[in-house]
Amino acid sequence: EHFQILKLLGLQHGVIALTKVDLIDAKVESDRRSEIQTKLRESFLSDAPIISVSVVSSKGLDEIRKALDVLIVESRRNSPTRNRNRPRLWIDRSFSSRGAGTVVTGTLIDGSLESDTELTIVRTRQRVRVREIQQHEKSTTQLTPGHRCALNLVGVNHAEIFRGDALVIEDQWLSSAMFDASLTIVPSLPHRVTRRGSYSVYIGSGEFAAKIRLIGTRELHANEKGFVRIALQTQIPILPGDRYILRESGRQETIGGGEILDIAPTLRASKAKPDRSVERVISERQWVTAKELELLTGEACQPMVGDWLTTAKLLDATRKELALKLAKTSDGLEISRLAPYEQAVLAMLPDVVIEMGRARIKGASSITEHPYVGLFAKAGVTPPDTKTLDRNIVRQIVQRGLFVDIDGVVFHVSALETARSNVQKILQQHPNGFTVSQFRESLGITRKHAVPLLEALDRRAITKRNADLRVGGARLNGEPSQL
Repeated sequence: EHFQILKLLGLQHGVIALTKVDLIDAKVESDRRSEIQTKLRESFLSDAPIISVSVVSSKGLDEIRKALDVLIVESRRNSPTRNRNRPRLWIDRSFSSRGAGTVVTGTLIDGSLESDTELTIVRTRQRVRVREIQQHEKSTTQLTPGHRCALNLVGVNHAEIFRGDALVIEDQWLSSAMFDASLTIVPSLPHRVTRRGSYSVYIGSGEFAAKIRLIGTRELHANEKGFVRIALQTQIPILPGDRYILRESGRQETIGGGEILDIAPTLRASKAKPDRSVERVISERQWVTAKELELLTGEACQPMVGDWLTTAKLLDATRKELALKLAKTSDGLEISRLAPYEQAVLAMLPDVVIEMGRARIKGASSITEHPYVGLFAKAGVTPPDTKTLDRNIVRQIVQRGLFVDIDGVVFHVSALETARSNVQKILQQHPNGFTVSQFRESLGITRKHAVPLLEALDRRAITKRNADLRVGGARLNGEPSQL
């Protein structure tokens, strides 16, 4: 079972120790070597050196040390440890050291670590500080990824941190409780695998209760490969490419394992087609920032527009859509109503001018210069009927604050100033208030325009209705700009 786990973890190199050779003769030792070679013929250890070792006689100890040194050099050359500048430490032990306090041990991956760095315990979101780093029982101020270490932490009791916890730098990792992965079933499994059952997932140094759902099939059998969606009860910091082991808790047996492909699936499991490609992540999300993409995939990609990435097809479609909207409106587009990615695309369009929070095509007339503005300004308190006009243009001018729409009757804002001046004159003659008729007659207009004008003044506290009369409001003598 342990050998199956090594294969599922994707190991590529190894050294084989044939132990206790002091207890056997040369013939038995030779036979055991042959058995091992036969057993491992089709595995990643098929060419691994087999070294006879005895702790009693010290036979082979120097040889196995040298073999391990060679293995380390070769593995680093063939599969160099990647430094993503995003340190992650899965904790395998936590204890208290006299005079030092809390100490944790683990293997540092994905990034370097320095003393005094502030880290976060992912499970609890508690922040801690690295007081001291030790490697091979020697203090160091910096550690590169791929090394075992002990960290002396400040800010947490050793009883509050456990095996399986992870330490990361805040905001550098996107924690996940659900992910899609490949799944290879071990050859010796005597039964089928379905979503039913009690499962545990092993990732890093942790064991996590899990529920699974197979993708693209209802069951898998021994030695078969497929895909699976795994849901955990806790958030953990993972990346595509991380390996995991799946065990069934009830039967206490290893089911299989594989590689994490998507740490934040967006599609339902029935429609998911997981892989590690950055292109798939972008396509499924349509628009994603470079920072978010790096958190999702571990890959640093150059943004296509602003901070955003998308598909070439969608970028082209968005360009055309925004260009069409700009061409259709004489007053441009209000920037605040656009999605952030649309704002980024808009900024790269040629001949686009952004003024006062609106974007328009360079050289195009502003809506404030539309002939309707002059028409209504000239008409004053007797504006034209908008039924014969382009309602879309009128609406845009209303939004810009040049027109006032009172239940379908539209005035230029200058008409309100005319009406206010007239109210001030009427109140000099009728200090206790005036009627609609008196207001209408003083301006020489019909009730059709007088009533909505007074309602507009009421809403702006220029007048105040009192039964059938109107009196001066709080803003009757305010500045014209307050209209």
